[in-house]
Amino acid sequence: MRLSAFAGHRAAVHPLGPVTLFTGASGSGKSTALRAYEALARLGAGEDLAAAFPDADACVPERARPDAQGRRGFRIGCTVDGPAGPVRLDLAVQVEPSLRIVGERLTCRGRTLLTTALRDPGRSTVQAEWHTAGTTPVTRAPFPDDLLGTALLPLRVAGKTKGQLEVLAAAEQMVVALRSVFPCDPQPRRMRAPVPMGEGRLRRGCDNLAEVLHRTATECVRRHARLAAVADAGCAGVVTGLRVEVLPDATVRAFLDRDPRGSARSAGAGAAGILSGRSGGVVSGATKGVASTGTSGVAGAGTSGVVSGVAGTGTSGAASGVVSRVAIPAPRSAPAVTPLGRLGDGELRYLALALVLLTGPGVLAMDQLAEVPAAMRTLTVLADGLDGSLDGPQLRALLGLAAGICADGHIRLVGAVGEAAAGYARETPGVSVVDLGRE
Repeated sequence: MRLSAFAGHRAAVHPLGPVTLFTGASGSGKSTALRAYEALARLGAGEDLAAAFPDADACVPERARPDAQGRRGFRIGCTVDGPAGPVRLDLAVQVEPSLRIVGERLTCRGRTLLTTALRDPGRSTVQAEWHTAGTTPVTRAPFPDDLLGTALLPLRVAGKTKGQLEVLAAAEQMVVALRSVFPCDPQPRRMRAPVPMGEGRLRRGCDNLAEVLHRTATECVRRHARLAAVADAGCAGVVTGLRVEVLPDATVRAFLDRDPRGSARSAGAGAAGILSGRSGGVVSGATKGVASTGTSGVAGAGTSGVVSGVAGTGTSGAASGVVSRVAIPAPRSAPAVTPLGRLGDGELRYLALALVLLTGPGVLAMDQLAEVPAAMRTLTVLADGLDGSLDGPQLRALLGLAAGICADGHIRLVGAVGEAAAGYARETPGVSVVDLGRE
């Protein structure tokens, strides 16, 4: 991602890995960087400039002086790697005196595939030229000055010549990457009440978390079981299951099952052994010392090792330690039931963010990219204030989960965290930290 001249950023280039977290002091531009990424994604999805930049004035660098025509604006861009090669997009946006795109350039392997330029300020169009490599080297046509030209190319280019196919491949690679973005900002205050049944796609604020859990419990049993196991690392007590209930008024609420014999979540929970990626069971680590009720692992409270199954599913999981002695289990008690509405803010945010990472785009309220095979789809999760309300063990557990899942390349997490949380991130293998305060 490039922030050539955007708000407080100037000539900034930020490579984005599987998990990339921006940090720095307040005002250093963490949220601004994510705002630029989301705006590019919205343009790639076909939204107009005003929708993508509702606060465009704030995006203009403070020290930017108007040119001779009184124009001020900003410049951003990104590069997307893929089968077509590294495809680069650069965008120049005028904010004053009116909001419009005044220049766009799409390049790949040193070849310019698309350029747009403002020729007549009196018209609401820009002149576009794209590579053809046929009897006519380039094709020219007017494009709207409030839409991303790259996103329009698949509708304008015939794909008959080698040059046109090259343009289409590069444009589609860029647009698919930009459309595969899900901004996630869980709002605990809106996640506590029962919610109506719907299409089962998690919204940006995660206010319909219970509804989506109902869907995963019935349609994605394995992933739901993994989420229940992950919940054990981020919620108080010993979580043995995660279930939902449909109420008489057709609303849904969710519950945690807890082992009544369990103790509160220890300070180290999640640091020792959570977090495999997509395969196997997700274990809660030896720091708990208690195996989940209902698992097929051998349970021994306080043993020196824990055999962990997937919580509450009856399936066998991976061993997180070698059991050196086995205690005779006490008679089982009925699980303690806790509605999600009674959980703390950190617990709710932890569950929502873990759900996003574990399920992927199929259960998220985002463009589903039906033209892309499911096995080839990718997802970038944007999480401004990722560490909000999370304590240290929750953050360690979430970062470990993200690093494991994102390592295979299908999901990427880009977030912003405070300086304290950045310390945990630097200790997590597979997580990159961009310190904006040191640029």
